[in-house]
Amino acid sequence: MSMFEGFRFRRVSSVIHRLDPRVKFFFVCVLFVTAILFGKLPPLILLFFVPLPFVFMAGVQREWIRSMRGALFFAVIIFLFNFVFTYFYTQYPQLPSASLLERSLAMTLRFLVLVESFSVFFLTTSPDHLGLALEQSHVPYEFCFAFTTAVRFVPVLADEAQTIMDAQKARGLELERGNFLKRVRNYIPILIPLIVGAIRRSLELAEAMESRAWGASEKRTNLYVLKLKNTDYLLAFGSVLMLIFAVYVWLYVPVPSLITLLRL
Repeated sequence: MSMFEGFRFRRVSSVIHRLDPRVKFFFVCVLFVTAILFGKLPPLILLFFVPLPFVFMAGVQREWIRSMRGALFFAVIIFLFNFVFTYFYTQYPQLPSASLLERSLAMTLRFLVLVESFSVFFLTTSPDHLGLALEQSHVPYEFCFAFTTAVRFVPVLADEAQTIMDAQKARGLELERGNFLKRVRNYIPILIPLIVGAIRRSLELAEAMESRAWGASEKRTNLYVLKLKNTDYLLAFGSVLMLIFAVYVWLYVPVPSLITLLRL
C-alpha cells in the first residue's frame, strides 16, 4: 500500500504547492507525452531526473520514495513481461541479449517516469484546488466532484486495506505462504471486507449529499478563484519548450541506445 501513500496530498508551504494545478497538470502531461515518444533508455533516464527538483523543493522526499518503492513490484512485472514476450513471440530473438535487456529496461523506466510525475502532482495538489481548477476549465461539476472524491478516497481505502491486513494477520492469516494461487486465495478475506466497507462508505456519502441538497442549484459559487502567477507562466513556458524540443529530437535527431554510447 506504500504506492498509494505517494499519491496523498501533503499540506506543505512550498513554491511547488502554490503553483496552479492546471499548469502542474500540463507539465505532467508533457512528461507523459515525452516518455511515450522515446523508446530508448538514455532519454528516459534524463526524464526520470526531471521531476526530482520539484520533489526536493516541495519537501515530499519520503512520500516520493514510498511511491517508487510501491511501484517496484509492478515495474518488475513489466520488465519480465516485456523481456519474456519480446524474446519468444516477436522478431527480437535475433537481437543480442544486451539490446533485448535495454529495451525491457526502457519500458520499465517509462512506467516509473509516469508514476513519478503523477506522484509529484498529487502530493503537491490539494483535491479542493484540483476540483476548482477543473471547474474553472469548464468541466461539468458532476465530473469534477466524482474525480475529486475518487482522489480523496483512494488513500482512505489504502489505509483501510492495511488495517484489514493487519487484523487478519493477527488472526493467523498467512499472506506470504504457499504458491501463487494460494496467495491469491489468501487475499479473499481482505477483499471482501474492503469491498463491503467501500459500499457502506459510498452509501453514507450519498445520504450526506442528499441531506445537503446536492445538485439543487445549477449555478455554483466558490470562495477562492485560481489565478496564474509569474511562476505558473514560467513553468508553462518551460513545459512548452520541453515539448517542442522533445518532438524535434524525436523527428530529426537519431537517439543512440545506451549500448552504443557505452561502446564510444
